[in-house]
Amino acid sequence: MKRYFVTGTDTDVGKTVVSALLVKKLNAYYWKPIQSGIIDIEDKDTVQRMSGAPDSKILPCAYELREPLSPHDAAEIDGVRIDLDNIIMPDVDGPLIIEGAGGVFVPINDKHLMIDLIKKLDCEVIVVARSGLGTINHTLLTLKALRDEGIRIKGIILNGELNPRNKKSIEGFGAVTTLGEIPRIQNLDFSDVELNFLKV
Repeated sequence: MKRYFVTGTDTDVGKTVVSALLVKKLNAYYWKPIQSGIIDIEDKDTVQRMSGAPDSKILPCAYELREPLSPHDAAEIDGVRIDLDNIIMPDVDGPLIIEGAGGVFVPINDKHLMIDLIKKLDCEVIVVARSGLGTINHTLLTLKALRDEGIRIKGIILNGELNPRNKKSIEGFGAVTTLGEIPRIQNLDFSDVELNFLKV
């Protein structure tokens, strides 16, 4: 059964949009174990609206935190400690898309980073990266961090205007497959976006 963890090279890089695309393409379940910033809008609501997934496919978060901050800071403000032992892989009867918070080195608590959660859940990772200037360094660093921990990488998805030079450099130096390239989606509406380009 397909289980993909969607991480990014940065915050606001497009993980939620990509997660919604994957949920729609694979008719998958969606799970965001740690959600901060619920005083604004929750990513699971955005994913459901964009993908059209039924309520049954949108799984509850393990931790929901009020402030839009790094999980460890948001948890401290809420008087909560995030415990990796309390984050258990859901038992579902279909593909599952798991969305992380921020990048791989975002702290979860005083001892663990997001990469520790990825390693615990033990599924293939899809890295979402910007297509523009600066992405080569950010993406190669993320790929190296994952590989140093023995984490399997499914591939990358580039978000933004097409940039064949950056794509070629990342694929070459990163020895990684580009699963797709998506435009910046206006108003979080991808009703016209073709899903067949995603190689998953």
